[in-house]
Amino acid sequence: MVRMTSSEEPADSTEPGGERPSKSARKRAAASVQDLGVELADWPDAELDALGLPEGLVVAIRELRRLRARGARLRQRQYIGKLMRRIDPQPVLARIDARKREHDRQVRAFQQIERWRDRLLGTESAAADAFLAACPTADRATLLRLVEAARGERAAGRPPAAARELFAQLKQWIR
Repeated sequence: MVRMTSSEEPADSTEPGGERPSKSARKRAAASVQDLGVELADWPDAELDALGLPEGLVVAIRELRRLRARGARLRQRQYIGKLMRRIDPQPVLARIDARKREHDRQVRAFQQIERWRDRLLGTESAAADAFLAACPTADRATLLRLVEAARGERAAGRPPAAARELFAQLKQWIR
């Protein structure tokens, strides 16, 4: 049998350069879309429905959540991968990226609120003035009252109810 060289290969390849992806590359691509589909199993039903995926794929993803046996989960993952290869993964990837960006934004906002609370409850005397300058919608009297109550709790060793109330108020003012 004569082996075909790259110039003699059929022209029905899938890539514009004339070369087909290797078998390993195809396996990597199949595994990545399978992993993408399995990642969607952790999403809430409302967000999963909002993606506009085919009904069979959505049912398969929900079925994966229900399964507990290792072998059954592996077969279901492979089935999800098969269904995922039939759709364009770019909109799903874009939605996952947007979801991650929103989560990161929420984490940064939460950390900012924590830093302000810690700074206000610390020994820095100008912290309240700095916060009021950074957030002009905040009420000075309410801020000072909550800070003093939280400091009193901390000094007395009581549970941090006022500190939680301060955090909640800071959250409203910062957003």
